[in-house]
Amino acid sequence: MTRVLVVDDDRHLLRALGIALTARGYETACVDTAAAALDSAAGLPHDLVIVDLGLPDADGVTVVEGIRGRSSVPIIVLSARHDEDAKINALDAGADDYVTKPFGMGELFARVRAALRRAGPAGDHPVITTAAFVLDLSAKTVEVGGRRVRLTPTEWHLLEILARNAGKLVGQRRLLAEIWGPKYETETNYLRVHMANLRRKLEPDPTHPRHLRTEPGLGYRFVAGD
Repeated sequence: MTRVLVVDDDRHLLRALGIALTARGYETACVDTAAAALDSAAGLPHDLVIVDLGLPDADGVTVVEGIRGRSSVPIIVLSARHDEDAKINALDAGADDYVTKPFGMGELFARVRAALRRAGPAGDHPVITTAAFVLDLSAKTVEVGGRRVRLTPTEWHLLEILARNAGKLVGQRRLLAEIWGPKYETETNYLRVHMANLRRKLEPDPTHPRHLRTEPGLGYRFVAGD
């Protein structure tokens, strides 16, 4: 059974989410503080985390950073903050998705399913070797200098789409639609944040990327060779 950790200090919303998740067949743990969230995440492993930013004892970004430091579990942030800086800060901290309040349960569960798909098996694909890293799409692993590098599910999905289309330009709108859904086709800041994180992890010189290239105003291109 898929295990989901929900973190929110709104008791009514927390109860509603717990009931809705359980009704859909998820095993759910619900907590209302950052401390309890980090304790729960350090114990029984979860398959997905849903966390609100406005917690009573700490900002939800602290929870995202704490969980991301030890796990690549998908993390969906819930927040009443609609400004771009809040979204960028949460994504930069390691969140995979950002849902603003108020939201419909249908949309949230579409996000849950998408996040779990991104974290699921990739299928049979070749190993791609570049000058900087080795990418195994079947095993869902990437190594730099023989050392395994941990990617978040969204970072992995972004890298996988680009790698499957090696040498081809992949447009921003297509990437946003495939990873987050059609409603997010204009959220280019999502791509900027996750691509910057990928480059920091994989490129020898992130400011002059060799393999994960930007086509300004158009999209991105994966280049395995020179």
